[in-house]
This record gives sequence, structure tokens and C-alpha cells, in this order.
Amino acid sequence: MDLKLTGKLALVSGSSKGIGLAIARALAVEGCRVIINGRDAAAIAGGAASIRAAASNADIQTFVGDLSTASAADDLVRRFPTVDILVNNLGIFERKAFADIADTDWQRYFDVNVMSGVRLSRAYLPAMKERNWGRVVFISSESGIQIPPDMIHYGMTKTAQLAISRGLAETCAGTAVTVNAVLPGPTLSDGNKAAIARRAPGRPFPEVEQEFFEKIRPTSLLKRYATVDEVANLVAYVCSPLASATNGAALRVEGGVVRACFG
Repeated sequence: MDLKLTGKLALVSGSSKGIGLAIARALAVEGCRVIINGRDAAAIAGGAASIRAAASNADIQTFVGDLSTASAADDLVRRFPTVDILVNNLGIFERKAFADIADTDWQRYFDVNVMSGVRLSRAYLPAMKERNWGRVVFISSESGIQIPPDMIHYGMTKTAQLAISRGLAETCAGTAVTVNAVLPGPTLSDGNKAAIARRAPGRPFPEVEQEFFEKIRPTSLLKRYATVDEVANLVAYVCSPLASATNGAALRVEGGVVRACFG
């Protein structure tokens, strides 16, 4: 399917690896010019190489910087004053008991997972409205609907993203600009692979995966981790002109973990 994205400029935050990289790669394959971002120059170079392997003629720009900070966001906007597509993917997660989550942890999670997207949306959305076309996507999570008891601070930020994306969509009424949230579930991203290795060192992955879906996410219908490309496929569609009637939505790609019929 041609998603009609050729020539669009897309910025994907936190895209040197994992879901973000898969999204950037999917958009590049569809003809987007892509800006990838991360804090490590070597990781970004590796990400760019991965994209070029999938799309040899890809037009890739890079920005090294921590977009959880206002100064980095300002630097980014000075270098790239406008974009057609903004994917707010930057995020962190960890498992931690509520009693052990310090004030500094709450603030850090809010800065990284929420404020990064707030700042970039505030910077890029006005010009999208002026041009009467644009796409903003927040990568939320099923944890924003079903808050994990061992990741309450993470879940809080993902719920906040749902509120922000819907509120921003309301400000785009009557335009060809859309703002949506995409909610992945358990996904075999680079970060999750590392977390699994820490949680179950030396154990065969199929065994760990089966146990996770039996005990931790028993409501999953997929009964396995999603791939990053399965998430990226939905995001690429939402970014396209073909998704013009999808606005203010919370779109789930979580393998059926959430049992609610609506939302």
C-alpha cells in the first residue's frame, strides 16, 4: 500500500533503536525524509545504517541530544524549524515498587515521557495548523489504561500522554492536522530485551516469554511479545494522509491485553 508520504519531513524522538527506530524506518521506506534522535552519536549512526539498509535512498537527518530537556528541544527546533510529522516516542520504563519511587524518579519520568512531547508539540503544531496539514503521534502504552502495580510512575506518564493528545486534537478541529496516541503492549524492543535479560539471566527466552504471558499479562490474546515492526506499521499509517479521519484517538496495538471493549 502506498501511504502517500513521499517527501514529508518526519521527526521521531528517541529513535536510535527500538520502537522509535522501527517507526523511523517504516516512514523512510514510505518515502519520508526522517530526522532520528538519541543521546548517543554512535547509536544514532547505527540506527541510520539500519534505515538505509531498508531504504537505500533514504533522506536521513540526525540530532544528538536529550529531548527531555528544554535546551535540547530548543536546539532541535532551531535546526529544524518545521516538520510535517512529529512522533513523540521518547520514553523510559522500569519496574519499581511504589514505596521505592522517590520524588526525583517521578520528576524524571514526567520530564522524559511527558514534557519531551509537550515541548515538541508546542513548537511544531502551530505551523502545521498554518499549512493545514500535519501529524502528531504520541507513543503511549497499554500501561496508560491498565496501570501496572510495579510501574505506577510509568503508567502515570502514559495516561498523561492520552490526555495531552486528545486535548491537542481538540485544538485542531476543522483542520487537516491530526493528533493521536498509539498504545503498544509488551513489545520486544531493545529496552525490553535488556530488561528480560536482567530479570531472567541465563534462562531460554521462549521459557521467559511463556511465563510472562501466563503470570504477568495473562489477558494477552497474542500470547507473545509484539515486534517493533508490528507497532511501527500502525504508526506509519496514522501518520499518512490515508488516516485523515482518525483524530483524537487512542489506537491500541497491544495484542489484546486490554479487555475493555472501548477506549
